[in-house]
Amino acid sequence: MNSLDEQFMRRAIELAREAEAAGEVPVGAVIVRDGRIVGEGSNRPIGTRDPTAHAEMVALRAAASAGDSYRLTGTTLYVTLEPCAMCAGAMVHARVQRLVYGATDSRAGAAGSVFDIVRHPALNHRIDCVAGVLADECSIMLREFFAARR
Repeated sequence: MNSLDEQFMRRAIELAREAEAAGEVPVGAVIVRDGRIVGEGSNRPIGTRDPTAHAEMVALRAAASAGDSYRLTGTTLYVTLEPCAMCAGAMVHARVQRLVYGATDSRAGAAGSVFDIVRHPALNHRIDCVAGVLADECSIMLREFFAARR
């Protein structure tokens, strides 16, 4: 982890708080290329009635639309929660170079917890992965969100 990792994870946390304020599970994602944000997103499957509207997917779409290709080579994706299989697969297809996430997801994580899609040797692209950046802050936010709904 470096200071830029922490800086961009803090922006992802801000986006997660926006999702929470909208009644969504608090997850935020930011995609960075050359030190500049090129896409960002927050969870919105409930509000959009779209099961694919996870924060990572929203950020991937935004970054691809802002560029000249769906390939996001040379990018880092920051996300507050370890990606699920859908999001991890999309990141592999987009050729994201690096993944940095906060909280691990012991039920559905696909970057080392339950599955390891982002580094699977059978796939044609593997993503460098850094886990646990601001993990406590990300985990507490999620725990508090779900505790309030019980």
